[in-house]
Amino acid sequence: MLLASCNEDKSADNDEKSQSFPVTSGIVMDVPHRQEYVASIQNSNFIELRARVSGYLEKVSVDEGQRVTEGQVLFTISSQGFQEELKRANARLKSAKAEAKMAEIDLKNNQLLLEKKIISKSEWEMARARLDSAMAKVDEADTEVTDAERKLTYAEVRAPFDGIINRIRNKAGSLISEDDLLTTLSNDGDVYAYFNVSELEYLDLVKRKDLGENGSVLLELANGEIHHYKGRIQTWESVISKSTGNIAFRASFPNPEHILKQGSSGKVIIQSQLKDALVIPQKCTFEVQHKTCVFTLNADNSVQLRSIDTKLRLSNHYVIESGLLPTDRIIFEGIQVVKEGDVIAPDFKLQKEVAPL
Repeated sequence: MLLASCNEDKSADNDEKSQSFPVTSGIVMDVPHRQEYVASIQNSNFIELRARVSGYLEKVSVDEGQRVTEGQVLFTISSQGFQEELKRANARLKSAKAEAKMAEIDLKNNQLLLEKKIISKSEWEMARARLDSAMAKVDEADTEVTDAERKLTYAEVRAPFDGIINRIRNKAGSLISEDDLLTTLSNDGDVYAYFNVSELEYLDLVKRKDLGENGSVLLELANGEIHHYKGRIQTWESVISKSTGNIAFRASFPNPEHILKQGSSGKVIIQSQLKDALVIPQKCTFEVQHKTCVFTLNADNSVQLRSIDTKLRLSNHYVIESGLLPTDRIIFEGIQVVKEGDVIAPDFKLQKEVAPL
């Protein structure tokens, strides 16, 4: 009886020494997740307008920032020299046609003389060769006319599509050389957002068929606001960069209010959902030698150090990749004062009570 009494006293002392700590466990749930990628924005149409002929800039018909329509005249380069060249080319063409007509008549006459055996066949062949030479000169002169007409049209620089005129680099009266940059023209309709993803993310994203549907991705603007119109992923490059290990994606977004401009920056947001993910509070975790750890409880309420792998970090929670089960009990508060091997008195709390997601 004396021995039993002593054992009971020791057990009571141990119970009194066991401290109570809040304990919880992970929950399994579908976790909404968003991936953000820094993106550069480009207009679907953006070109440089360059002079294709040399001359003085006679007229600038538009202003910077002006909206223009396809075919509208933007710049006029002095065209007098091109008009004169066209006249000379037309004159050479007429002369060549006249010579060809004369050669044709000569060939017909020689044909009659050949039939009457007045001339030899070699003389007829010479007449035929003169006609062929004359026809070649006609073709050459016709090409010169076409070239002169083309250069004359280049004297007027027209808009190839509807868009916005950007900075105009030269004023009326400036001497323009061939290939000089006059301005740039951008279409401020739909825009492209280019962004890079890692190879691992690429392998996950290409499996998702919904990303090609309208409204599947979002665009965060430089001021933190979300663009009013959702977009979709259109395509991606065929090569993964060896230097970065990334691959470029292209998303398109409507721009009916003309807010997005060439060269803007933002973030492409791709939303997803992790199915049946195990979630625990970040407050339960700590680091040991660059590893994320938690304190779990064994069946006898003894403390055990457990290393875990996290898949995703939320605002106040972790999604667990491996190292924990939903049935594992983890210490929620007091991880600074307990150590492995301690026996505690667990005060179990549901995670939704102590750390709602």
